[in-house]
Amino acid sequence: MLEIQGLNQYYGQSHTLWDVELKVNAGECTVLMGRNGVGKTTLLQCIMGHQPVKSGSVQFKGEDLLKRSVEQRPRVGIGYVPQGRQIFPLLTVEENLQIGLPVLPRGKRKVPDFIFDLFPVLGEMMKRRGGDLSGGQQQQLAIGRALVVDPQLLILDEPTEGIQPNVVQEIGDIIRRLNREMNLTVLLVEQKLPFARKVGDRFCILDRGRAVANGAMSDLDDQLVKEYLTV
Repeated sequence: MLEIQGLNQYYGQSHTLWDVELKVNAGECTVLMGRNGVGKTTLLQCIMGHQPVKSGSVQFKGEDLLKRSVEQRPRVGIGYVPQGRQIFPLLTVEENLQIGLPVLPRGKRKVPDFIFDLFPVLGEMMKRRGGDLSGGQQQQLAIGRALVVDPQLLILDEPTEGIQPNVVQEIGDIIRRLNREMNLTVLLVEQKLPFARKVGDRFCILDRGRAVANGAMSDLDDQLVKEYLTV
């Protein structure tokens, strides 16, 4: 579904991503892993158009995604939950969820009911401001907002960061449900190894801006963990 080949990216004169290769198969959950500062978030931002790509290709369902503007990329079927959630704190839960509705055809501009089945707390807090929610509730709101655009690919950047353990468990269960019951393809950045093993079908490890290992999650052995993931 998503295929990246030979991707290079720079911040000024600094070469940050080096010939990155990544393939995300339809219907699977792929976990992008690596220590802090190796380029994981930058790669997601390149996919979504928030960072420029120097060279290489990003194909989504066979289409050249790099020819699409930032605003157009959700319209082709990609939902994105950025690091830090980036909800609108002064808008209500309802207003936050409605942000993505203009992406949809006019007759379908309604927040789907299944979002409230996944996240009942959002239905209970529709008139609360986003900034008044707990960290876990804000993360649920950010995921719900991404799902409003009816994506075929959901991209999440560290969805468990700063979240209490019981909500981490809940978010893991929801990702598995979206992936395995609703057939939503998922690409996520995650540093928590048990969480990654729980939700992921495949992994890709970045180190110093390069993709150094990938495969089925069952292939993520102790040697790879020690070499590239242990702090």
